[in-house]
Amino acid sequence: MNTTDTHAAHAHHGHGGADADAAVMAEVLELDAEVLAAYLSELTAWLDELSDREPGRILDLGSGTGTGAIALARRFTQADVTGVDLSPHMLHRLSKKASALGLADRVRGLQADLNEDWPESGTYDLVWAASSLHHMADPDRVLAGAFDALRPGGLLAVTEMDFFPRFLPDDLGMGRPGLEARVHATLNQGPAVDWTDHLARAGFVLDTKRLFTIDLPAPLPAAAARYAQVCLGRMRSRLDGQLSAEDLATLDTVLADGGPHSIQRREDLTVRTTRTTWAARRP
Repeated sequence: MNTTDTHAAHAHHGHGGADADAAVMAEVLELDAEVLAAYLSELTAWLDELSDREPGRILDLGSGTGTGAIALARRFTQADVTGVDLSPHMLHRLSKKASALGLADRVRGLQADLNEDWPESGTYDLVWAASSLHHMADPDRVLAGAFDALRPGGLLAVTEMDFFPRFLPDDLGMGRPGLEARVHATLNQGPAVDWTDHLARAGFVLDTKRLFTIDLPAPLPAAAARYAQVCLGRMRSRLDGQLSAEDLATLDTVLADGGPHSIQRREDLTVRTTRTTWAARRP
């Protein structure tokens, strides 16, 4: 995402990183899938309604640890799903997850660099690109490849997070109120990419563009606290010298594992964000 959203973790496709960072990004992706399971179910159900027939072959571009691939395999129970990613670490996690869920016969990983060559893997009924397209060096070329890979009438779903999730209440019970708002303002996140014109240039016909609102109220399960901790921790790494010493100290206290103000002990966490999906068809 053009912003510092959780799927900055998709930097694994086209933005190499250290093994430790890759492990953190993989955890973010898997927590994202767990915490936002209801949203994923709603999204895939919507794609089911839009599909002109039951998909037999699905391609997930920039699949990461398999959030999309697994959700699609669960929704479309007759489909074979191929997840494409540059990172062998991410693909290993995908394969391990598919095996654990009994989906190994229908979900497979394919290592490829979409910035270089389109993988020759046949024709598909549905192509999915969730928070990955904006990381590509030439998104228009990738969209052209997706167009060629789809059968006539096949569907492309491109999803982006519109802004980084908000987790914290305005008043944390310590420090100045409004800490999280200042964090986001400091990082100066830009607007999400609008893929409408890009899709048209690639030859797609836009079926619809849909905004999904995610608003999970407190109290949340433990996985959501870890999700917030890891996501905000990644943001914290970019804030030295950008926020006041008081704000940084408050954020460090919230992110620490122990203490009464730790994010792990808070019962007032929420998850608030929106994601936009473009559903386009090859004529």
